[in-house]
Amino acid sequence: MKIYNTLSGKKEEFLPIDGKNVKMYACGITVSGEAHIGHAFQALIYDIIRKYLSKRGYDVSYARNYTDVDDKIIAKANELGVNAEDYAKQMIEKIDQIMARFDVDDPDIWLKATENIQNIIDFISTLIEKGHAYKTADGSVYFSVQSFPSYGRLSHRNIDDMLDGVRIENDAEKLSALDFALWKSAKPGEIFWESPWGKGRPGWHIECSAMNMQAFGDEIDIHGGGRDLIFPHHENEIAQTEALTGKRFSKYWMHNGLIKVNGQKMSKSLGNFILLSELLDNFSPDAVKFALLSTSYRNDVNITDNLFSDSEKHVYEFYKVIAEVEARFGVGGSYPKIDEEFNSAMDDDFNTALAISNLFGYFKAIKKALSGGDESAKDMVAQIKKTYSLLGLFKVDAKKFTESYESKNKSDIPSEILALLEEMQNARKEKNWAVSDKIRDEILQKGYLVKITKDGCEVTKK
Repeated sequence: MKIYNTLSGKKEEFLPIDGKNVKMYACGITVSGEAHIGHAFQALIYDIIRKYLSKRGYDVSYARNYTDVDDKIIAKANELGVNAEDYAKQMIEKIDQIMARFDVDDPDIWLKATENIQNIIDFISTLIEKGHAYKTADGSVYFSVQSFPSYGRLSHRNIDDMLDGVRIENDAEKLSALDFALWKSAKPGEIFWESPWGKGRPGWHIECSAMNMQAFGDEIDIHGGGRDLIFPHHENEIAQTEALTGKRFSKYWMHNGLIKVNGQKMSKSLGNFILLSELLDNFSPDAVKFALLSTSYRNDVNITDNLFSDSEKHVYEFYKVIAEVEARFGVGGSYPKIDEEFNSAMDDDFNTALAISNLFGYFKAIKKALSGGDESAKDMVAQIKKTYSLLGLFKVDAKKFTESYESKNKSDIPSEILALLEEMQNARKEKNWAVSDKIRDEILQKGYLVKITKDGCEVTKK
């Protein structure tokens, strides 16, 4: 089994630190707003990785965090005129509800910054004692990057390049532009905790290091997050943690790609922000997962106008076959080849894209078996449902799914047009292209467009 390690820049054989025991941490959501499609992608990926490792016999302890205090949360709470802690709690409840609707399981361990303040203070105090951090006159504390010579190895940069080419928030009292805040002194009206350096709150980077140590100790096997966190967040985590312990922090660093919308980075400023709740109002969790998992987790996902509707159509066609097989043959047993090919794909750095693409061949074989009265169709269907449930697919009743889809997508198409469409499809099956084209023209004259796909024909209003 191989995993791509950002630290080495290559795929490596997965060998946990302690036999079959795996300690895994993934950076979670900063709760300054509702969950969006990027949050869903990341939560889905690391949930799948945890489940697949368990399937392969590893004893996984998986932790995620909520960043429930930071600049964005405080700004949003102030904008709304509410207490920052109360606002964060309300957002966590909302996010938990929508993730449950998306059907992503909770981690084994939930961590929150506000529940680890003393651990964070103790962590910072030790860094100061070891000469890796310093206090400023206003009561803030910074990590000294110069005190950690290997800084930059995760992002494969050196300190001089960072100083020349990276825009970094500066402070007159910082010894170096690269130094980052471990503790921020409280401004008037901000949430704060008492500390040896005065009233303040944690910096963003220190939260994950302190929470990791509280949950797992000095070392973990896998640390995950979005690619945008490599620098500076994960680089800073490595520096502060390894400066404290003198040990390697994480053996494997995994990073998922980002979300783009029609080729552009998703952002509120561009007006292309996609909330998960709004997406699930229009598409099934199966369709959203199918779309996201059709790309390797390390690549960016480009959300085009038709991505989710096309995915919904594919999932519907699959469920339709499942419903037909179960209605005709009942529930099947096993079909080991499907599970073996799934494992082979996932053993290669969790290649969900290959696993998803294999479905088209499987369902083609199932339809052939179904038309020939071959009961192996039910075994293939049963195996697909069992195996692909790990990806969150095919977990709902097939008949209900198809009925819901048909009701939602065909209710505005007159029965007359649907009847013509069926005639056209029958003509195509018989390779009677002249009749097929004639019916298509008739449908067009009545104000509807016919789209020919590899799965058949579909009709929409002009």
